Amino acid sequence: MSGQTIVSLIAERQNLEQFRKKTWEGTFEEYLDLVREHPKITRNAFQRVYDMIVSFERDVYEPTRGEKRTHYCFFDDPMDNGRDAVFGLDEWLEHLVNAIKSAARGYGIEKRVLLLHGPVGSSKSTIARLLKKGLERYCATDEGALYTLGWRDEESSDVHWCPMNEEPLHLFPDRFRAEVCADLNAGHEHDDFQVQVTGDLDPFCRFMYGERLREHGGDWTKVIQDVRVKRVLLSEQDRVGIGTFQPKDEKNQDSTELTGDINYRKIAEYGSDSDPRAFNFDGEFNIANRGIIEFIEVLKLDVAFLYDLLGASQEHKVKPKKFAQTDIDEVIIGHTNEPEYRRLQNNEFMEALRDRTVKIDVPYVTRLDDEIKIYEKDYNEQRVKGKHIAPHTIEMAAMWAVLTRLEEPKHAGLTLLQKLKLYNGKTLPGFTEENVKELKKETTNEGMQGISPRYVQDKISNALVVHPDAKSINPFMVLNELDTGLQHHSLITNDELRTRYRDLLGVAKEEYENIVKNEVQRAIAADEDALARLCGNYIDNVKAYTQREKVKNKFTGQYEEPDERLMRSIEEKIDIPDSRKDDFRREMMNYIGALSLDGKQFDYKSNERLYKALQLKLFEDQKDSIKLTSLVSNVVDQETQAKIDVVKGRLIRDHGYDEESATDVLNFVASIFARGDAME
Repeated sequence: MSGQTIVSLIAERQNLEQFRKKTWEGTFEEYLDLVREHPKITRNAFQRVYDMIVSFERDVYEPTRGEKRTHYCFFDDPMDNGRDAVFGLDEWLEHLVNAIKSAARGYGIEKRVLLLHGPVGSSKSTIARLLKKGLERYCATDEGALYTLGWRDEESSDVHWCPMNEEPLHLFPDRFRAEVCADLNAGHEHDDFQVQVTGDLDPFCRFMYGERLREHGGDWTKVIQDVRVKRVLLSEQDRVGIGTFQPKDEKNQDSTELTGDINYRKIAEYGSDSDPRAFNFDGEFNIANRGIIEFIEVLKLDVAFLYDLLGASQEHKVKPKKFAQTDIDEVIIGHTNEPEYRRLQNNEFMEALRDRTVKIDVPYVTRLDDEIKIYEKDYNEQRVKGKHIAPHTIEMAAMWAVLTRLEEPKHAGLTLLQKLKLYNGKTLPGFTEENVKELKKETTNEGMQGISPRYVQDKISNALVVHPDAKSINPFMVLNELDTGLQHHSLITNDELRTRYRDLLGVAKEEYENIVKNEVQRAIAADEDALARLCGNYIDNVKAYTQREKVKNKFTGQYEEPDERLMRSIEEKIDIPDSRKDDFRREMMNYIGALSLDGKQFDYKSNERLYKALQLKLFEDQKDSIKLTSLVSNVVDQETQAKIDVVKGRLIRDHGYDEESATDVLNFVASIFARGDAME
């Protein structure tokens, strides 16, 4: 594509009309007309953030019977194709959105700091980043528009824009505001958004307003002739409406980073350091006005900074040097980890801050499928080039990570791995949804400790690069990396915990053995014709058995008794006891009869239990002919190799392996079978 073609392509797709909307500038009276037509342009920060979140879809679902939960699609990061998507935290994100909703309606939480609390790597920063990024994008749309004011200089015709992006309606004196709001809200339904004017002008605009009021002899109507209004696009990079503050070394911290500082070069021009024109309103609180301010590791702040935070949250005011308290309108969101939060709880001098925070827990994921999504976001075919990630590699790493976060079940007959499977939606005999609810209720700190996803991501990355000759990485490569790294893990402070994590690696490896054995068994038994023949033979015998008839031998033509040995050899594969065989056989015939009444053809794949039993029976019949264990001795005849290649092809076709990883898994399973034969 030539340079001219590229330029032409952009020229065709650029939206000049949208650019004009984003750079709109007009008079104060024109702005009032906009407010009358679109009252929501005057929303406060909490209202705008809440509307931004719910502007995306919401899915209401029942994780367990009788329990409703809302999934906010905003946290899937549809703005960036899921780059910052958050998985498995619907319950806690719902708490966060409810807090923002309450603040938007003025129920009191708008006077609090929203404190995201959780272990390292639990996505607290990601949630804050999503909110900031989402607000940037939302304010660039027609629905999220907001405006600010500036002061025109008659001599130069320059406009001095408000440094804190004030709401233009603050220009109305207090005594007129109620009447102005009533007029602007006229014609709108009671349930519609109602315009309100709260807060006063910042020191710079207050100074400019006072100067012009004196100049025009107190005539407010002439003052607003000097006012210009423009649309504001919030941007973290441009430091407009979105601020971020990170604690630094205590010796280098200065509260002016939050509330601005004197511009000494302008003192000579304006004659006083208390002239607002000689002040830079560029502290994080100042520039975040109308939007969001994020405090990274907020509880590590120096005490002097926390005083500013108290006033900003409770009173919505900050105190710049040399000026009176100044109104701000912004969502204050901070995040901290468990040790810092415990320190806050134990510090009696921090009582005021504790009273002004709404703590929202952000734990580690405890559902396996969600943990898998975290890693698949970074390690997939699009991101990882030149390396194949063998099936179950991500799954086993995720399984181990989740196991480290779960508390040992108090139920005597339940293992930690079974608890993980229950949490993941699997059904186990003797356990209901109510039991799962009880398991979660009996925990005290589940999800707030354990291994961070970052550690697992680091070790997956290592596995991808430390085996340069391998075309694929398998679960053992990653699990070994995880094991090796435990010795020097900075957050593991005692040998007891390290030993526990290593034991759980053994649990994951054992589960992987069971999974791949089953997978290879299915691949060996994936002969559709053979399965169909076996199924037909079984059904014929079951039909004859339940109807007390005989079965015609297809080879001899003679009628014989139903083959009890065949039927039991299949039923035993799915643990049907001898005492229950008649019930199971009648159940199968009723199932086939019901399908027939509906005009449907019976297919062995439609019954999961029978399908599994047939596969296991066929595997047992065929494994000796394939001689998989011969792989261990490296002595494979041509006929056996051909059969093994067929199985390998099925693993590649049906289960996502490549040539190398399919060979590896067959060798591994062959070694398991060889060990079993040796034991026998």
